[in-house]
Amino acid sequence: MSLLQRDTRQEALTQLSRFRGEFYSCLTARSDVLFELADAVLCGDGPVRSLAELSLVGEHRRGHGGLYAAVARGRVDADRLRRALAAVSLPRAADGRLVLAIDITCWLRPDAHTSPQRILCHTYGRGKDQHIPVPGWPYSIICALEPGRSSWTAPLDALRLAPGDDTATVTARQLRELVERLITAGQWQAGDPDMLVIADAGYDAPRLAFLLRDLPVQVLARMRSDRVLRRAVPPRRPGTMGRPPRHGGEFVFGQPDTWGTPDTQTVTDTRLYGTALARSWNRLHPKLTHRSSWAAADGTLPIVEGTVIRLDIDHLPSGATPKPVWLWWSGTDATNADTDRLWQSYLRRFDIEHTFHLFKQTLGWTAPKIRTPEAADRWTWLIIAAYTQLRLARPLAADRRRPWEKPSPPDRLTPARVRRDFRHIRPSTTCPAQAPKPSRPGPGRPPGRKNTRPTPRHDVHTARTTQRTQRRTKKSTTPRPRRTG
Repeated sequence: MSLLQRDTRQEALTQLSRFRGEFYSCLTARSDVLFELADAVLCGDGPVRSLAELSLVGEHRRGHGGLYAAVARGRVDADRLRRALAAVSLPRAADGRLVLAIDITCWLRPDAHTSPQRILCHTYGRGKDQHIPVPGWPYSIICALEPGRSSWTAPLDALRLAPGDDTATVTARQLRELVERLITAGQWQAGDPDMLVIADAGYDAPRLAFLLRDLPVQVLARMRSDRVLRRAVPPRRPGTMGRPPRHGGEFVFGQPDTWGTPDTQTVTDTRLYGTALARSWNRLHPKLTHRSSWAAADGTLPIVEGTVIRLDIDHLPSGATPKPVWLWWSGTDATNADTDRLWQSYLRRFDIEHTFHLFKQTLGWTAPKIRTPEAADRWTWLIIAAYTQLRLARPLAADRRRPWEKPSPPDRLTPARVRRDFRHIRPSTTCPAQAPKPSRPGPGRPPGRKNTRPTPRHDVHTARTTQRTQRRTKKSTTPRPRRTG
């Protein structure tokens, strides 16, 4: 091992030990049990199926009773843990900027009738374009993305959406607090490029850009293919009477005759998608109305201008017919280099899906049958802290592959392969949890006595429906373009 490699490993071990010590300090009640529970998640063999099985892992020295009690009644200082996550080393794009992806993933609890604050979450069915509402707890998670093709991200924040929350307002507040923490931690300084926030079509990108306009943030989000935006108002001719218009001509996504000549156009040859054609149009904005979430705005509705990018590719890896992708960027006057950088950055947004899959399928985020949403938040932070330790342990892990698996270079290990070696890395790191003290279990309920206080049941919260939406209308075969935002 060279001197440089030895220094790199020592630096990685120092960062991992520092974070483990800070994570232990964030556990303010039943800290030893919660800390060893996170170690059991990292050192277990195979996917996590239940909390009781984690008590059998050698790194967890307590019983299953104390484990359940810690998840139900322990305490995690979430604000301090958020600051600790913002202080660790984060991946950056090729130009040095931070790229943040935000998305909502659901912890489905369809049969948890005694669990409060459940919301109908939209899930995809087996049929084409089939959406099934299932009760659960939706979580808004923000991750920092890596520049190249990777299954790694850096989770920085998680927030459970409560019934009645406005997604745009809650997301903007969550992003604002995260950006302020990153600036405080020194992750962004004056003169650095603006952070790039990437979202999918479920978010109102112009509203996010308007709410975050005073921060060093740019918003890039996908838009539905039925949207209609407006151009800037052309120069007013001298002597024209009447009130000046606020909106220019229409830019209909589904009508090419309204597009005009693109401001930029690039052609890129890719390995997975063939030839990628990217075109952009400058200074386009949605026509806002008071009927939507902009109703709270005082005075005249704002004009939120941005750049629209259309991406066309030859084929998809799955063999399906590709559809054009429409993107809206909060910046203006994009160059050819900006257009290429933006659509390639958006493709990296799908890396967050790998993180969600690892959370649920390997680390067992949705495996426990937790009753209260507070316990679900506690368990969520333990999973995020465990994943962060995996990311910090990447330079220290060896490839412990199965006999049927192909070898992987040290810099290309997946989170699941790093987890296989974490049991061998853990003894070299800080382990502040104290040894368990001998105790006796409580007497419990006397035999033959029934529970006289049954757990209350809670209804599932649904979105409010107005009188207009309750009316049954004839479904149109051709969807109408959305001309208001």
